[in-house]
Amino acid sequence: MEYFPPALEKMVEQFARLPGIGRKTAQRLAFFVLSLPEDQVEAFSQAIVDAKHSIALCPVCQNLTEGEGLCPVCASDKRDGSVVCVVADPKDVIAIERAREYNGRYHVLHGVLSPMNGVGPDDLHIKSLLERVAQGEIREVIMATNPDTEGEATAMYLSRMLKPFGVKVTRLAYGVPVGGHLEYADDATLMRALEGRREM
Repeated sequence: MEYFPPALEKMVEQFARLPGIGRKTAQRLAFFVLSLPEDQVEAFSQAIVDAKHSIALCPVCQNLTEGEGLCPVCASDKRDGSVVCVVADPKDVIAIERAREYNGRYHVLHGVLSPMNGVGPDDLHIKSLLERVAQGEIREVIMATNPDTEGEATAMYLSRMLKPFGVKVTRLAYGVPVGGHLEYADDATLMRALEGRREM
């Protein structure tokens, strides 16, 4: 039995394709869009189309940028070009920038090594990273992939690939989160916290 008109059902199906959106949330979003004035719906859909057509990858760091030019980080002469932070996705750049502590540049891999999912080194932007390091201006590469199996494997693989260049390769420290309690931390987190301890 059909509950919705076909056009509404199609819109629900499209919203449900988004990550983290289940069927009920997709229905709420579809009904919300239907309740908007037509000019707002057109502006919403046009923003999606415009972003899809104008957003590209930065030729240097592979982060998202508008048009064919450099991203804002690579274009800035205030950033330290000798330090590169390697992340899996563009959203990781946003997370690191939120801390307002890092002043270097980035390199976005657009994924992590995952043989189970058929993702190998050729599927990531590793070659362009090696080309950047080979130019000799970079003195440190920070591995900022997630501390899960795929992220660790990717960081280890990249550190082996970068070894011949004589560049310093570091890894983000892990440990007990600020505001966290030791009793709730798992064994691996406590081990990393002890390994990464520093003098006060």
